[in-house]
Amino acid sequence: MANRCLFFVLFVIFRSHGFCIGHVVPEAQVGGPIALVRDGDTIVVDAIKNTIELRVSPEELTKRKESWIPPALKVSQGTLYKYTKSVTDASHGCVTDA
Repeated sequence: MANRCLFFVLFVIFRSHGFCIGHVVPEAQVGGPIALVRDGDTIVVDAIKNTIELRVSPEELTKRKESWIPPALKVSQGTLYKYTKSVTDASHGCVTDA
């Protein structure tokens, strides 16, 4: 389930070759829009406009956000723990420095 993942990966593949999308961000762990996606939601991908749109009403997203609880981290020590606590999204370079 998307709202239980540290990193949400969206892959859309048509047949065995062709159009493929990867979107990887830590926002599901911190309550961003991807954390609010549920099974059955419609997600529209527009390759021309370079957009990914979640087709859920603002009222429903507000309701989901209010009831959202951050999932527990699956690690509590070591390098992976440090990474999960400090990494940012790809648009900021996935930097782990403070």
